[in-house]
Amino acid sequence: MSVKHATASVFLFSRVITGWQLGLIEHPRLGRLMIPGGHVEDDESQAQAALREVTEETGLMGVRLLEVPAPALPAGFPHERVTPPWWITEQQVPADNHLSEPHVHLDHQYVAVADFAEPARPAAHPFGWYSSARLPELELWEDTKLLAKVLFSCINDLAEGRLDGASALRPFTAAAAP
Repeated sequence: MSVKHATASVFLFSRVITGWQLGLIEHPRLGRLMIPGGHVEDDESQAQAALREVTEETGLMGVRLLEVPAPALPAGFPHERVTPPWWITEQQVPADNHLSEPHVHLDHQYVAVADFAEPARPAAHPFGWYSSARLPELELWEDTKLLAKVLFSCINDLAEGRLDGASALRPFTAAAAP
């Protein structure tokens, strides 16, 4: 039986003078660039964990999660809606500070935009912004590169709210085609 831990991570973008950039941290234990993220605490939703991890790891404030196209709840629905992730994936991981044996991260992956590119407080990890042109040379997991490449192709429209419903999913559908 495999132990599964809920995690949340964020494809974080900011628009700077030269265009859109992806925010990445240097992971202290794995020694590579990664999107911010970490374990979900018992008292928070995955969306809350995503925002907390971004603030802790990058020092950025004013980050907003971009809504994934989803049907609206009917008027009068009595419960608060939690921002859904864009993807939920299972990732095999080695032992870490949460568990002394290999386990699975059930990762809730979000897309977000930082209103300000400069950290407002000290970051827990070295952090930087990277353009789409730099993706091939960066020491990133290949799955992160793949999703980042597609997100770079449509982040302007996503951030401006110009894509809704099926139109927001077209870049991903096109990337999935053989």
